[in-house]
Amino acid sequence: MVAANARDAASASADRATSAAAAAAAAAGQTKVTARKVNLWYGEKQALYDVDIDITSNEVTAFIGPSGCGKSTFLRCINRMNDTIPICRIEGDIRLDGHDIYDKSIDVVQLRARVGMVFQKPNPFPKSIYENIAYGPKIHGLARDKATLDGIVEKSLKGAGLWKEVADRLDEPGLGLSGGQQQRLCIARAIAVSPEVILMDEPCSALDPIATAVVEELIEELRAKYTIVIVTHNMQQAARVSQKTAFFHLGKLIEFSPTSEIFTSPQHQMTQDYITGRFG
Repeated sequence: MVAANARDAASASADRATSAAAAAAAAAGQTKVTARKVNLWYGEKQALYDVDIDITSNEVTAFIGPSGCGKSTFLRCINRMNDTIPICRIEGDIRLDGHDIYDKSIDVVQLRARVGMVFQKPNPFPKSIYENIAYGPKIHGLARDKATLDGIVEKSLKGAGLWKEVADRLDEPGLGLSGGQQQRLCIARAIAVSPEVILMDEPCSALDPIATAVVEELIEELRAKYTIVIVTHNMQQAARVSQKTAFFHLGKLIEFSPTSEIFTSPQHQMTQDYITGRFG
């Protein structure tokens, strides 16, 4: 019991330190991810053109734009998911905390632990709820014993707002959860390896309005500890959850501004036309 209390106290202290560091970074407006002159091709087809952007720590940055505009393509550049596509070629500079993520010395597995991803469709592993969360910490060597792993699982599920709903059935299949619960399980799985950035590719598009509201509330809570980038077709969602918004069109970043400015006084006519529904 004494050891457990000490472990809980240490975990709480670490959480406070993480939150304090996150708050300081947010207050200072520190840049977490920078991109300069990013161009990308799928074979002969160019999909991104000279994308420049600075993504600030502990904010939610929304990428909006019509289908096929390059927003998801650019999102996947941030954790090198495009590396899995043989015909994909990328040029330019993308940095995480000032370090070039495309440098040959970068361990891509470790990069994807630092930059987690939540996909459009919930994709739990065909394992138990517990094993869905425990998988990442196990392969990254984050848990030396069962007690530590148990703590990570509980903390991650609490962080995703799911603990109270599944605490008594951790051995049940993750695929047995509802759609909204599955998506929160995937978020819990992402945060279990203590990422710094969470990428979300239309995380609510397959969810009903109630589940969407729960995930949106969760996003607001998570940005205290993480930098979040979300791709969404739902402009109302972008307005609700993000602090900054980037509008993409035909592979180009047309405008990037505080969300309130994008939706009330956009600087580009194309942005104005998109958010007022004249095309999309």
